[in-house]
Amino acid sequence: MSRWTYEKAGVPHLKGDPVYNRSIVKLIRSTHIPGVVGNPTGFASLFDISKTRIKDPLLVSSTDGVGTKLEVAMLQKRHDTIGIDLVAMCVNDVITTGAQPFVFLVYYATGKLHPKMTQEVLNGVVRGCRQAGCALVGGETAIMPGFYEVSKGPFPQYDIAGFSLGLVDRRKLIDGKKIEKGDVVLGIASSGFHSNGFSLLRKIFSTKELKGPIGKQLLTPTQIYVKPVMALLRNIPVHGIANITGGGLIDNLPRIFPEGLTAALDIGAWKTPKLFQLVENSGNIARFEMIRTFNMGIGLTVVLNKRHLKSAQAVLKRFHLASWVIGQIKHGSKLEVQ
Repeated sequence: MSRWTYEKAGVPHLKGDPVYNRSIVKLIRSTHIPGVVGNPTGFASLFDISKTRIKDPLLVSSTDGVGTKLEVAMLQKRHDTIGIDLVAMCVNDVITTGAQPFVFLVYYATGKLHPKMTQEVLNGVVRGCRQAGCALVGGETAIMPGFYEVSKGPFPQYDIAGFSLGLVDRRKLIDGKKIEKGDVVLGIASSGFHSNGFSLLRKIFSTKELKGPIGKQLLTPTQIYVKPVMALLRNIPVHGIANITGGGLIDNLPRIFPEGLTAALDIGAWKTPKLFQLVENSGNIARFEMIRTFNMGIGLTVVLNKRHLKSAQAVLKRFHLASWVIGQIKHGSKLEVQ
């Protein structure tokens, strides 16, 4: 009778694999910024907050995943953009407080290690971290045979989760308390569907469509707004920021309003991208359902005094981001959609 080993059970000893470790360390170090200390393959990650020169720092954290957009990546046989989505979904939440993301960690789980696919995913994470200006400081690779499918087409099934940590000076915290009647809601263009609503999208489009040009469009990575927002904060008094993720404008904007204030939104203030219109028509989806499920072309909103509007749009234009005034703050308790 042969002896069982962990590897025979389907789990390689990655932590002792020098080739794997070298590739991981190389990726991690390529994103390092001032403040990162310690061993990249250690048991925990270290960051020296004093290097940020923030006088009274508040720690801001966020965690998220990519959801069933992973299924589209499987059908497209492309995994190099999924990591960008993962970083974006976390850091775009962190910046709503005015915080700069500094540290990122990734959890990658699969039923069987597929080196090429794993490398593609991690390369995307690294690209995302560079776009966000934060450091990938570590994470976890979990091989779980019997839990995740190992024969999902040419690639084994996998899932990923991200964890972002940022810092904001207490005096510069953005919590919506400065929002006042008469402020404008500035909508900033999304890069597409980002990473929300894919369970519905996969019901609307056939497998053949998801393998083709439509699937390729849907796989467009989530826009990372860190650098544009940091530039806004350096130049303009911003009263509130909302990341338009699951729940769309309907559910996300009210999260930042002080009690007694709401917004009147003008859905006609910007042109909805054609792919959203295709989804609406193909799925026979009601307009209200579209607005509360998808971002409809608006990936992030910024609330500010209207006298700073032109300056804000000029900053965003430098980052090649279109923006529109999509609403105005008013007294009330319920979001108005026109």
